[in-house]
Amino acid sequence: MPIGALVQRARKQRGLSQQGLSDASGVSLSLIRKLEQATVTDTRMETVRRLATALRIPTNSLIPQEPRPPESTSEPWRPLQQAIESPPAQIDEEPSLSGITDSLGEVRTAYFGKRLGQLSTLIGPILRDADALDDTEHEARAARSYLLQIAGSTLTQARQFTAAETALRRALDDAPDRLRAASIITTWAWLLVRQGRFTESAELAIRWADDVEPRMSRATPDELAAWGWLLVQASAASLRNARPADAHDTMRLARSAAVLTGRELPAGDTRLATWGPFTVAYKKAEKGIVTDKPDDVLATAERLAAANPPAGTEYDRHRLDVAKAHLMLHRFGEAFDVLSEVHRRSPEWTAEQRYAQDIMVDVIDGRRTLTPEMRTLAAALRVPM
Repeated sequence: MPIGALVQRARKQRGLSQQGLSDASGVSLSLIRKLEQATVTDTRMETVRRLATALRIPTNSLIPQEPRPPESTSEPWRPLQQAIESPPAQIDEEPSLSGITDSLGEVRTAYFGKRLGQLSTLIGPILRDADALDDTEHEARAARSYLLQIAGSTLTQARQFTAAETALRRALDDAPDRLRAASIITTWAWLLVRQGRFTESAELAIRWADDVEPRMSRATPDELAAWGWLLVQASAASLRNARPADAHDTMRLARSAAVLTGRELPAGDTRLATWGPFTVAYKKAEKGIVTDKPDDVLATAERLAAANPPAGTEYDRHRLDVAKAHLMLHRFGEAFDVLSEVHRRSPEWTAEQRYAQDIMVDVIDGRRTLTPEMRTLAAALRVPM
């Protein structure tokens, strides 16, 4: 069923007219008519969520369930995809665990430095060597699991979802302990959200959160972080799936884990993202974007700025939310300024973010004229004008 037919069926089941659905959702009557008449066959996810919320159904109920076509891999990511999906190659010289461990340092530097393009060519040869190591060695499997999780995260950011899922499945198979496994599942839940598979994401994250929930009286910071991140991902998926009560409950538990942690833990060997009160505040502020409350996002951003939060990927994601909040209030200049700030700090990362590209598109659409700086940033983000 196309999305318009799904909307029409749910609307009639609720006894709503098209005008009534428009009033309840804030979606224009014109767009609802076009969707139901199939003159428009696709719309933004935020519009789908508004309609689902008004109809009191999961967002997934309004997403046409079709077999996913084979995904074509973008040329820059083909070496990494082949390294992940191809059978182990025969190599002339026996690799060493110490050599692979040393190489992981270079991968870590590129990943946390958000140099995504470098990772595509860097990970492949190291993964080939790691695949040739003895599978019975605990350290070898642990190194390979970490490398594959970084590959899965990188490919998710680049929207190469099929290869990303393969990498994460392999990473989980090699996970040396529950903390590494929980970190991999956190990345996997985020991948499912990026694909619009909200129900699957929430169920996966909650199932694992139940499994790794620590005893609070003696939980280590890393155990709290593993549990908390799973709850954050479950909340993000539930929020986008028009399940606000579930999102609220899981975020409340995540905040309690952050409070018990007491400080911001850096990304590193145990997890690929920071964890602590700042990170949870960023994720809680994200709710304002999904629920059309941009003032909440900006108020949180102002409070956080006064505390001088550390820079990093989660901070940059939050700043993109700030740019989006300005857009929602039709402050196109402010949105551009924030987007420019993020791009200056993390140019390669920003260029791979569809969110950043969408923000730039809206800035262009909202302005009568574009400054030279706007044209330059649009070109850097590969946004047509």
